[in-house]
Amino acid sequence: MLNRKRPERTTPTAHSSDTSLVARGTVIHGDVRFSGTLHLDGQIEGSVLAEEEGAVFTLSDNGIVRGEIRVPHAIINGRVQGDIHAAQRLELAPEARITGDVHYRTLEMAAGAQVNGRMSHQAAELPRELPAPSLADAEPVPA
Repeated sequence: MLNRKRPERTTPTAHSSDTSLVARGTVIHGDVRFSGTLHLDGQIEGSVLAEEEGAVFTLSDNGIVRGEIRVPHAIINGRVQGDIHAAQRLELAPEARITGDVHYRTLEMAAGAQVNGRMSHQAAELPRELPAPSLADAEPVPA
């Protein structure tokens, strides 16, 4: 009772654990921006855009996207007609049917998944800084 830690309450600004569901039979015309997790069983005719680094987009075997997908993490098991840009990880499940180019950093592709387009690996960006000069070998400057 005393000294017991109470579970922290979620605040409206803590979006990383929020999950949104677009149910089967629902059709959205226009772009969808989300944070947290978006699970799509319906259809989106427009772009799917994540607004945070940890966002996850899941497309079920009943889901359809006609437009571009730009997210850090994507799990695709439905149909996509458009390009996919997964900044971190892309999982293509057995029922995935993609017509468009796929850009990814890490890819997991199950047997049965189909991609009709180019697949492009995006390497992690390395820092482009020159190392600092070593002062141990420097000659003294006369005053």
